Amino acid sequence: MNERNIKLSSVFRFGSLACFIALAVWALMPPASEEDALDQAAKTESQEAVDYVIRFSPGINYMPDSVPFGIGSPLKGLSEIIREFERHFPDTRVEVLTTPGTREYLVTQLSSGQAPDILNVNVEDVWVDIQKEWYIPLDSFLEAPNEFIREKGDPTAPGYEQWWDMFQYQAISRGKAAPDNQNYCISYDMIETGIYYNKDVFQQLNLDIPKTWTEFQGVLKTIAETPVLLAGEKAPRKITPMLINAEVMTDWCHDLFFDQLYYNLLPGIDLVQDPVREGYLQGYLDDIELYFLFNQGFFTKKDKRYRTIFELMYELRSYSNSNIASLDLVREFVTQHGAMFWTPCVLTYRLKADRSLEFDWGVFYLPPFTEEVTPFASNTAMCVIGGSAAQFEITNSSIRDTDASLPFKERIATSTRLKRVTQLLQFMTVPENYERIVNEYECVLPNIVGVEVLPALKPFEEILQQRYTTTKWAFTFDLKFYEILRRMLELYLNDGIDLEEFMEFQEDNIRAATENLLIRKSVDIEALQQAWDKRAPIRATMKGLPDGDTP
Repeated sequence: MNERNIKLSSVFRFGSLACFIALAVWALMPPASEEDALDQAAKTESQEAVDYVIRFSPGINYMPDSVPFGIGSPLKGLSEIIREFERHFPDTRVEVLTTPGTREYLVTQLSSGQAPDILNVNVEDVWVDIQKEWYIPLDSFLEAPNEFIREKGDPTAPGYEQWWDMFQYQAISRGKAAPDNQNYCISYDMIETGIYYNKDVFQQLNLDIPKTWTEFQGVLKTIAETPVLLAGEKAPRKITPMLINAEVMTDWCHDLFFDQLYYNLLPGIDLVQDPVREGYLQGYLDDIELYFLFNQGFFTKKDKRYRTIFELMYELRSYSNSNIASLDLVREFVTQHGAMFWTPCVLTYRLKADRSLEFDWGVFYLPPFTEEVTPFASNTAMCVIGGSAAQFEITNSSIRDTDASLPFKERIATSTRLKRVTQLLQFMTVPENYERIVNEYECVLPNIVGVEVLPALKPFEEILQQRYTTTKWAFTFDLKFYEILRRMLELYLNDGIDLEEFMEFQEDNIRAATENLLIRKSVDIEALQQAWDKRAPIRATMKGLPDGDTP
């Protein structure tokens, strides 16, 4: 199966953030070489002789023989490591395939037991289905040694005692635990977003990297009003200050602005401190907390903080490209029709490898709000919304060598096929193997201890040190919630409806999503109420709450 018509609108729900730009400009797969064709034929002929055939959908960033952005040589890293794995285990063959990123496809494949053994799916999308036993909890494997590290015999090496110890970004990786406190994904690598900017434009207009949102507003205004003389052109012209699209506004912008306005409220509204997840997702608001807060008037027309989020989005949109429905803005940036471009770090390779690029570029991160922008500002640095890029889940297809009538836990414990599938992922995280896959080109950040970040990606490594976001609205509720939010937000940002109409739609949208949440899962409302009451004295000191005075 080699499907590439992946629905781009689902890519953001998935962040995965890495997929957005790569999908927009990814080159078509080149024809297989004669050597590859013969190799595939040999595999097909010997398929019946092997005990395990592992079907693996790694995502486009590592897809063998694809050419990132149509620049450079076809990727070989993953295919070479797979061949070495097969030589290590002659009874095993690995089939690499692409799968659509749409939830509809995944549900169909998973419910029928036909999904690949290993998928690359945003784990927040997995959380809503964990009760269906479609995905394998990986904690028992992560808490055990990586056998390939054990084989080397160095007791001090990360992975010798626990596979967990090999992962560089512990907070993010462990923070992917589901609300049931189990881990369903391997955070294979990391991604972060940033503002790519045209250094020549900034220099010509005497602009500095903004340190506050007020300064950022000034930068946007200056670029919007001032023509610039661009390389290779004879006359000055105006360019778009900020390249951005509706998906970015719905996902990243929503979360960052929400965090900027609600972070200082967390002592009074963060009602669930999970003993396992809190150390890694500090102050993160889960779906049940958002449900309870909504019923206290938060995220409604009465919540002026929530309204402010969309007012500020509207202002930002006024400095962006006219068509925010476009998903491919790379051309606009490289042809100097946009001065700044908010996008993931995967664009780095495209810019670095482009010998015809006529300007210098750099990267900075969005600056924080201050009270000069809104009285609701938390006066804290912008959090990160990136984190895990490739998130590998093992599906129930991996245990098809067991009796389907047995309890799920027993099937997991007795499946030899599952062990082999897990061994593939462990083999891929051995540092010398991992480096050949992840650092084959400048795309994402390594998440394995001892593997260095490629120099061009260093700015994103610095950004990734920031605190993680307060919540992820795009992943919190069901697909219907996200699609309504995206469509109505785009309509509002394009002046199809006013803010009042949008707020009504969004309030109804959240209400429907929270009601559906109660149908899908059991919520301990009494415990939430007790936590709410306990924090009443803290909230009494806060201003601007839905039931209180506005600053």
